[in-house]
Amino acid sequence: MFHLRTCAATLRPLTASQTVRTFSWNRVAASRTFGHIRCYTAPVAAEPFLSGTSSNYVEEMYYAWLENPKSVHKSWDIFFRNTNAGAPPGTAYQSPLPLSPGALFSTARAQPLVEAQTNVDKLVEDHLAVQSLIRAYQIRGHHVAQLDPLGILDADLDSSVPADIISSTDKLDLAVFQDRLRMLTVGGFYGLDESDLDKVFHLPTTTFIGGQESALPLREIIRRLEMAYCQHIGVEFMFINDLEQCQWIRQKFETPGIMQFTNEEKRTLLARLVRSTRFEEFLQRKWSSEKRFGLEGCEVLIPALKTIIDKSSENGVDYVIMGMPHRGRLNVLANVIRKELEQIFCQFDSKLEAADEGSGDVKYHLGMYHRRINRVTDRNITLSLVANPSHLEAADPVVMGKTKAEQFYCGDTEGKKVMSILLHGDAAFAGQGIVYETFHLSDLPSYTTHGTVHVVVNNQIGFTTDPRMARSSPYPTDVARVVNAPIFHVNSDDPEAVMYVCKVAAEWRNTFHKDVVVDLVCYRRNGHNEMDEPMFTQPLMYKQIRKQKPVLQKYAELLVSQGVVNQPEYEEEISKYDKICEEAFARSKDEKILHIKHWLDSPWPGFFTLDGQPRSMSCPSTGLTEDVLMHIGNVASSVPVENFTIHGGLSRILKTRGEMVKNRTVDWALAEYMAFGSLLKEGIHIRLSGQDVERGTFSHRHHVLHDQNVDKKTCIPMNHLWPNQAPYTVCNSSLSEYGVLGFELGFAMASPNALVLWEAQFGDFHNTAQCIIDQFISPGQAKWVRQNGIVLLLPHGMEGMGPEHSSARPERFLQMCNDDPDVLPDLNEANFDINQLYDCNWVVVNCSTPGNFFHVLRRQILLPFRKPLIIFTPKSLLRHPEARTSFDEMLPGTHFQRVIPEDGPAAQNPENVKRLLFCTGKVYYDLTRERKARDMVEQVAITRIEQLSPFPFDLLLQEVQKYPNAELAWCQEEHKNQGYYDYVKPRLRTTINRAKPVWYAGRDPAAAPATGNKKTHLTELQRLLDMAFDLEAFKNFS
Repeated sequence: MFHLRTCAATLRPLTASQTVRTFSWNRVAASRTFGHIRCYTAPVAAEPFLSGTSSNYVEEMYYAWLENPKSVHKSWDIFFRNTNAGAPPGTAYQSPLPLSPGALFSTARAQPLVEAQTNVDKLVEDHLAVQSLIRAYQIRGHHVAQLDPLGILDADLDSSVPADIISSTDKLDLAVFQDRLRMLTVGGFYGLDESDLDKVFHLPTTTFIGGQESALPLREIIRRLEMAYCQHIGVEFMFINDLEQCQWIRQKFETPGIMQFTNEEKRTLLARLVRSTRFEEFLQRKWSSEKRFGLEGCEVLIPALKTIIDKSSENGVDYVIMGMPHRGRLNVLANVIRKELEQIFCQFDSKLEAADEGSGDVKYHLGMYHRRINRVTDRNITLSLVANPSHLEAADPVVMGKTKAEQFYCGDTEGKKVMSILLHGDAAFAGQGIVYETFHLSDLPSYTTHGTVHVVVNNQIGFTTDPRMARSSPYPTDVARVVNAPIFHVNSDDPEAVMYVCKVAAEWRNTFHKDVVVDLVCYRRNGHNEMDEPMFTQPLMYKQIRKQKPVLQKYAELLVSQGVVNQPEYEEEISKYDKICEEAFARSKDEKILHIKHWLDSPWPGFFTLDGQPRSMSCPSTGLTEDVLMHIGNVASSVPVENFTIHGGLSRILKTRGEMVKNRTVDWALAEYMAFGSLLKEGIHIRLSGQDVERGTFSHRHHVLHDQNVDKKTCIPMNHLWPNQAPYTVCNSSLSEYGVLGFELGFAMASPNALVLWEAQFGDFHNTAQCIIDQFISPGQAKWVRQNGIVLLLPHGMEGMGPEHSSARPERFLQMCNDDPDVLPDLNEANFDINQLYDCNWVVVNCSTPGNFFHVLRRQILLPFRKPLIIFTPKSLLRHPEARTSFDEMLPGTHFQRVIPEDGPAAQNPENVKRLLFCTGKVYYDLTRERKARDMVEQVAITRIEQLSPFPFDLLLQEVQKYPNAELAWCQEEHKNQGYYDYVKPRLRTTINRAKPVWYAGRDPAAAPATGNKKTHLTELQRLLDMAFDLEAFKNFS
């Protein structure tokens, strides 16, 4: 008993009546009376059941025996009396050896020891079996839960039953409960006897099924476990490696009678089901041949979402940002966000004219922003539903980024004021990799939103694909297990179970600020859309669905039978909502113009005029005073905190920066520092995110300094520039492009007064985020009237690094630009350059100087509107000795140069110039070096196009007119079918009214972006240079 006593003196196991919040590992022993403690030298292993998990149970029994020997079984009483009397270890329950006359106890006293041996052994084994049984239900009970409302599929795609829960091949049927018990116990997995069903067992500390009772008969233990884990709710949580969180969940689902609703709550639930159901029925009656992706089969989603919002509002949340696919979106807009019904109904009018605000989007992709009073909590709440494309789950990281931004701007560091809810389809949740990427952002310091509530509308089908062909995991929600998010599966035909689960999910998020998943196992009454015929591929399922009674009817009948409502009250609720719909439908006929701006999901109050227009159409100078440049440069070249040891190599880098500042010049990294630092001074928050951006892939940035002697001690000099500056956030991201770019796009949606940048490790890595670029960044304003100023930094350049680390694929971005290559705009228009920027869908630049990079970053904020900015950034130019800019080009009065014209000898005598080369980016330095080597500085002029889109027609026309005798050629280092040529050539031709041909000097067409052979790379480079400076090269072309 030495092991027993010493453990008992220091450990206090939990009791079932305790909550997680009252954990205390110091047991109060005031009422305990301990006898003489005897120290034994024999090993504890001599009592085999005193090791492992059984020791906890025995300790509990020992405590009870110390307080009242009659509180335990007689066999335990004998065991503990023998032990306390001094029986050596191993003999308290074994046949004693022959006793000497001087033994500690007599033969007569040892007799009960022999008689109790079998009883004690059996009792310990039985109690351990019961503990294992309880744990089995907690781990695998969800496999037996009745989750499918149709009763034809297993939600986990497995019809078998875990052997440690039931030995039958059939899942739980309450009608054969007695047979179940017999099969479970007699000769079953646990080796219990049928007589044990009525035996009382002490409950372990890891269950709450006892309520206020600490012991229950086995029959009742099983019944309560079945009620907790095997009915209409399946709980997955035992993979969570936090005891407090597991105990919290156990208490929420195991405590007897915890899932109770008042009559008022039931009537509210019924009213919400009426609105959800009748809305879909109204749309079906009015527009039976229109696609609307209705919610039929999961009407419970609306009260589910409202419950999550109600509970969150009660806990202090005042802003909820939502993302969802198309199914049920109109219903959510109408009954959760509270979009005016007439605005929804008029979307079905094919004669409605579109306002001149963009191309628009289909009604089931649109978003919404609305602030209203929550009627349950009587508190203000703002709801935002983010617009999204048909690319399922693509909106997930966007919602997360917007949520993070809103939390950041209101100082909500714990997620208590702003939260997100993400809705998913079962097939997409399991199949789309972006779900995994988004989950992996959930707990990263610079990306966490402190918990998201995920709601899966589990139709048990994906378009026409059976779930058994759509996923390898048991559930569509298994991806959430990687971040220890609890998963609550629930039968959607049990509205009260759904409401309870949603309430718990909201409380979990509020308590632990971690993700949680609600899996609404439901069905889809129609096909993928209302025009689709599902019987082609799922005949048996849809035969059952045709017979399935709607959940509203089921629940109404239940409440009527309970006397909560009567039939006339129920019918009056239906009539009331039908009348609301009919009146809104009548008003919708008065709508003549469809305004997309009425569906804006992220308004920027005060940034635009009241009618949504820019406050001006001009841009001030992007230059800075010399004092500001000097101050930023000095901080950038120093360590602004004391007792901080940096790397020796970094000391040399900072010293070089300091020398540049003294010489009034900047390189690429310092130019970026100047742009960022000056915007921070003006109150503009800057967020730079991406893989390894803190140091920079090419070790040029070093925005985060690391102490060489103290682990995790860092310094961000940019946050030490000014007393009242805006904060600077620079964060290395996870190794994700799709998720992180979507996140940063969402962050940039929240406010126009922030510069949000995402940098690809190499430019071509953006292709794994192509969905965000194609569906959100490029067309976002046209589809949803949603401006966004996100900046993409894409390292680009042919430098012999092989096909994967060379091209940022500029041709793809230029192909998506919305300007017309065949139409010359009015070049005399006032503020021509600003109007061009306002009309374009995004801005594409390739700067050749650090100064121009500095100006374009500052212009991004100083413009009176926001457009995405795509910058092809350099690699070798980061340290190129000629890629430097003087302070003189960054002072007040200076601007971003859309075109940098020739300023050498060729510009002095333009009539003598034989060839005018146009180029962009790094190749300019190769051309100038070659031109100088060939002594052709007067014969060949080189003009750099820094802003590719919108195309600078006006400035290029001036250049062409300046060199009347020169032939025109476009030179690029990319292959002919890539890069800029196909974009630039038709626009240059339009600029000169097709008066001259525009020749090409560059690499031949190719399938790969670049060669992997260094020698071939140099040969190709020399060939394009020869073509560029051979004045006879194009004579043989017609």
